[in-house]
Amino acid sequence: MNRLPLEGITVVSLEQAVAAPFATRQLADLGARVIKVERPGSGDFARGYDESVLGQSSYFVWLNRSKESLTLDIKTPGGREALERLLAEADVFVQNLAPGATRRLGLGAQELADRHPSLVVCDISGYGSSGPWADRKAYDLLVQCETGLVSLTGSPAEPAKVGISIADVAAGMHAYSGILTALYERRATGRARAVDVSLFEALAEWMGSPAYYTAYSGTQPARVGAQHATIAPYGPYDAADGKTVLLAIQNEREWTSFCAVFLGDATLAADARFAKGSSRVARREELNAIVAARFAELTAAEAVALLDEAKVANARLNSVAEFWDHPVLAGRDRWREVATPGGTVKALLPPASLDGLDPRMDPVPAVGEHTDAVLRGLGYGETAVSALRAEGAV
Repeated sequence: MNRLPLEGITVVSLEQAVAAPFATRQLADLGARVIKVERPGSGDFARGYDESVLGQSSYFVWLNRSKESLTLDIKTPGGREALERLLAEADVFVQNLAPGATRRLGLGAQELADRHPSLVVCDISGYGSSGPWADRKAYDLLVQCETGLVSLTGSPAEPAKVGISIADVAAGMHAYSGILTALYERRATGRARAVDVSLFEALAEWMGSPAYYTAYSGTQPARVGAQHATIAPYGPYDAADGKTVLLAIQNEREWTSFCAVFLGDATLAADARFAKGSSRVARREELNAIVAARFAELTAAEAVALLDEAKVANARLNSVAEFWDHPVLAGRDRWREVATPGGTVKALLPPASLDGLDPRMDPVPAVGEHTDAVLRGLGYGETAVSALRAEGAV
């Protein structure tokens, strides 16, 4: 295998839950050495979210492969000294502890820059490291609500959260890209810039389209379940055999073809009620009745065949189990096996494939699995390690 792009980069992460672990796992995928600093004993609290994956947390198994687990109590003198030794040799420091925690420990971005000028520091917070909500706790659902996302999601009768931790994922993605950018600039200029990412601002970026729509139209997009708020027809329909098929009309060419091929009525494309996108949205219920009546005459397979013929994008309403067995994942050889403390599990390759390179897919660590090895690498002998254990520092 060729040398991975981030081999030689060392990342130290005081991380927990989802956002920071997602960012650092992606760095590990590209070859970075990621040393995950965990609480002695229990470790990252995300280890206890559930026991669904061979007795382990589904979140933890997903987010923590290819990392080394070092247990440190950084509130003890010995733990702080060990952390400082780590940071002196590291390229990147990532943290998503509670608001203000690292500042109180002398691990703020500016303080670290003074002590370790070549270290890229990435702080991940709920609402930013400054500003009126800097000290406010934030969790994924709370941020979904504060950004207005929940007001857009669900049925007309009831709002709903997105079914995955989308604010955490957004923050992790932007932290990952910000760290890569900072490493690139450090290589080009020698300057190590700090990276500051918040869950709120990451998800705010993803809210761009409905935010613009609302600000400039004066009306918030409607909450329409699995349909599209500003495009019609676009959403799920039940076929005669009880299966659900989704379709998506993106432009007038597709609308014209859909009317002629699928609905069997080419004249409908020019009908004044539906002649442009905004008209179709305004008369969504009337249009949906026409489309639903046609679906009721067809099996799902027949409907998909006609939609394909009309060159209209479509999909099945899959369960998570059906996604797991999806033919595209199998056909593109996207699955690998990853070792965990509970046994081997399947894992998807990272979505960005680099030509000629296989990503790192190493084991998920047990709590403190690499503590002794990391400390020895920092110059600690057996007596010193024993002293740290006696102090409760590791």
